[in-house]
Amino acid sequence: MFRSAQSSEGCRTCKASGFFCNLSTSAKSHFEEIKITSGYPKSSTLFRENEEARGIYVLCDGSAKITMSSSEGKTLILRIALPGEILGLTEVLAGKTYGITVETLHTSRVSFVRREDFLRFLAQHPEAYSNVARELSSHYHQACEQLRTVGLSSSISERLVRLFLDWSSATPESVNGKKIKVPLTHEEIGEFIGTSRETVTRTLSDLKNRHLIVLQGATLTIPNPTALASYAGI
Repeated sequence: MFRSAQSSEGCRTCKASGFFCNLSTSAKSHFEEIKITSGYPKSSTLFRENEEARGIYVLCDGSAKITMSSSEGKTLILRIALPGEILGLTEVLAGKTYGITVETLHTSRVSFVRREDFLRFLAQHPEAYSNVARELSSHYHQACEQLRTVGLSSSISERLVRLFLDWSSATPESVNGKKIKVPLTHEEIGEFIGTSRETVTRTLSDLKNRHLIVLQGATLTIPNPTALASYAGI
């Protein structure tokens, strides 16, 4: 981890979607005073499952994978966190240990706020509670989508297609279709959809042979999203 100096630009230089940026000037200034912004290289662990919830982490730039493990050591990737997400929010509010593990997928910039400072911030700026409610609602929606992908999909192909369509949902469609960067390895994709690396590799080959996807390195192109969804019965 390398620590960056606090910038007077504050959230104006942050790529996050703005959890705090719509607050009053006094609330923004207070948040700037209590946060510590640091840079993390790829594969850095921000916190682990069952650790004491020391505070919240605001992902300003980069991305991170959020995982949960069983007592047998099996790992499930819950989602990919993108700039703007508040990590550890539920546990900090509830005063519980972290229920997830968060690891950076790329070089990332993250702001940390100690639990005591964050709770004091909320008490002094009640306007922030609407942002908290919106963030928790987003986490709930993401959890439901993950359950839909893993628990309700009838086949591995459907799970994988749902994942790709979800990743590409915010990508504009060009004449060549939709193009996305795949942030995970085959093994990690398997952890995301509840299957083995070998099954992911085999399913990807089948989709490529059917010309439903084009895979070049980490770049995935979906020539016809409608055809891909139809193939998986979505």
